[in-house]
Amino acid sequence: MKISTICFYVFAASVLLSALAHAQAFRTWVSGTGDDANPCSRTAPCKTFAGAISKTVAGGEIDALDAGGFGGVTITKGITIDGGGGQVASVLVSGTNGIIVAAPVTDAVTIRNLSITGIGSRIPSINAIGSGIDGIRFISGKSLHVENCTISGFTQNGVNLNPTTVPGTGAPVTLVNVISRDNTMNGLSVIGSGSRVSVTIDKSHFDSNGNDGVIAADFTRLVVRDSEASGNGAVGFIAQANAGDTIINITNSTAGNNLTTGIQAGGGSALSVVRLAGVSILSNGVNGLAVGANGSIVSFGGNYNSGSGSPTASLAPQ
Repeated sequence: MKISTICFYVFAASVLLSALAHAQAFRTWVSGTGDDANPCSRTAPCKTFAGAISKTVAGGEIDALDAGGFGGVTITKGITIDGGGGQVASVLVSGTNGIIVAAPVTDAVTIRNLSITGIGSRIPSINAIGSGIDGIRFISGKSLHVENCTISGFTQNGVNLNPTTVPGTGAPVTLVNVISRDNTMNGLSVIGSGSRVSVTIDKSHFDSNGNDGVIAADFTRLVVRDSEASGNGAVGFIAQANAGDTIINITNSTAGNNLTTGIQAGGGSALSVVRLAGVSILSNGVNGLAVGANGSIVSFGGNYNSGSGSPTASLAPQ
């Protein structure tokens, strides 16, 4: 064999090995003892979610092998980030967002089993520590699913759903077993930009935030079940729109010990509706229920209101 031929095969082999080394995997791994220079395999995991995402194919999954702080990340493609069960996989950030979702409108994103925390100086207004901006910020994507996550210590919102680029049918979001607490502004803020944002909330808590537990604004539809918004600095659940209308449907849930109001509809320039069934509105500071401009509260029965407000405890079933 000629020397030139041998050199060609050696070169070709080296190119192939290099390509394989840089290929993206469907499943990658992070570890507290990992290194982002690794290929993010199970036996050679990465150190951070940001390091692993570039080595994970769209539609793939990043899993945590063990407990650790894996840093903030911007998600620009369909992917699942899973902190694993029975361990403390966390995102600790200071002065930035925890997780930003800016995926194509064809891609779904799932975030589960994580503790997402803004770390920094003490926030006197809510007696908590934090310096992050938003815990999870949703900018674009086909859909977003957040499961089994605790979010706290952010100077804006625990979860901020304000997609600017979504499919024509809107952007469905699900929050299941999510705790969003001790944030300076709101536990959950939802606002659409001309396209409908539909949010389903199940078995979740929005407590001890500086402003509202859950606030739904323009172009939004929320379904809340088996959840709680309590101990917040203003309102537990509030529907308040200024552009496209908003509707919050709440069943088998609680709004208690909020500083001003348990549940409010209205106060903006667009239609804002809250529908209730089996909801407990207890020991709020000023009003159990409140209706502002362009707002209405509708009862489907089985509610308990220990506070005042308009309408009062005599909500008629529909």
